[in-house]
Amino acid sequence: MLRAATQLRRGVAAVVAFMAWAAGWNYVACALFITGDIIGRNLFGVSSAATVEITGYMLACGIAWALPHTLACRAHIRVDVLVTRLPAKLRAPLHLFSLALLIAFAVFTAWVAWELVNESALFDAHDNSALRIPMVIPQGIWAVGITAFLVMALVLMLEGVLALLLGQAEQLDRLLGSRTIDDEAEEALEAVAMAREGGSPA
Repeated sequence: MLRAATQLRRGVAAVVAFMAWAAGWNYVACALFITGDIIGRNLFGVSSAATVEITGYMLACGIAWALPHTLACRAHIRVDVLVTRLPAKLRAPLHLFSLALLIAFAVFTAWVAWELVNESALFDAHDNSALRIPMVIPQGIWAVGITAFLVMALVLMLEGVLALLLGQAEQLDRLLGSRTIDDEAEEALEAVAMAREGGSPA
């Protein structure tokens, strides 16, 4: 069962990695859009008349879509001065407890997000810009990201609980614990190796 849970977590992680990739390019598009609007206003006297609204949606959706991948990579900021000094057997249940609190927050946030989408659909809400964008579009995209964050947390909880029940506290620690200096150094070396392979002649 633990192996199946690990495979499930890796599958979800692959999906949220794509979402993070899309979020990154979304920010590139956001920067280009703002730059183009500034140039258009200053040089040609034209503007989209909705730059603030659209880029606001893009920023919010990008953050939501990047959240699950950040969780999968253990990249969220954590204050764990005391936890890291405890033995692995004591750290494991604390990791699960903190993840349970995060899941509770994600459940509430996802519920509120979809309630907002449903309310906007019910009242056919549009923004106040010249484009009159239906609010269900940006809100729906944002809610999908929040939901993916919840799914990622639930999958991690499933694998973590199974690891704890099977007495594999160290595996649980690697799954949910804070990233160590060694982890970050290994990731940096892998990135350098990939960059060299990509730049080498075929």
